Amino acid sequence: NLWVNLSAIKRLVEADALKMEIIPNPKEVDGVKVLQLETAAGAAIKFFDRAIGANVPRSRFLPVKATSDLLLVQSDLYTLTDEGYVIRNPARSNPSNPSIELGPEFKKVANFLGRFKSIPSIIDLDSLKVTGDVWFGSGVTLKGKVTIAAKSGVKLEIPDGAVIAN
Repeated sequence: NLWVNLSAIKRLVEADALKMEIIPNPKEVDGVKVLQLETAAGAAIKFFDRAIGANVPRSRFLPVKATSDLLLVQSDLYTLTDEGYVIRNPARSNPSNPSIELGPEFKKVANFLGRFKSIPSIIDLDSLKVTGDVWFGSGVTLKGKVTIAAKSGVKLEIPDGAVIAN
């Protein structure tokens, strides 16, 4: 998260002093090679007088940069308190998050959401790897080390209430 004083940004913009570097980021979108031009907002800290940074431990925030992160946050691994805080489910004995690898079919959020009738229970999951055309029913539970691979050209539906362990 970046917290800034808007008046300070206005001063820098008006003085043409906010000289951000352009970062070229080659990507492929729907099979088309594109060049995304980005700036690193955090790098702007060097333009502000008396700027400070705070190092927040990973346990204090839940970044969602990919659908695998979204699966973690939406699962029973975390719970929402009455005060609106997202906290780790105390029922999970393993202190680390499960490793989750989802195939390209899950990359876009809409595709990800469409493949789950409900987000599986992963409270006892160590790792998950999903490849191919896989669809999850409701009330699915994943435990231990789980690999689910659909054969090429075959739709694999995990039935409602299934428990998949190791």
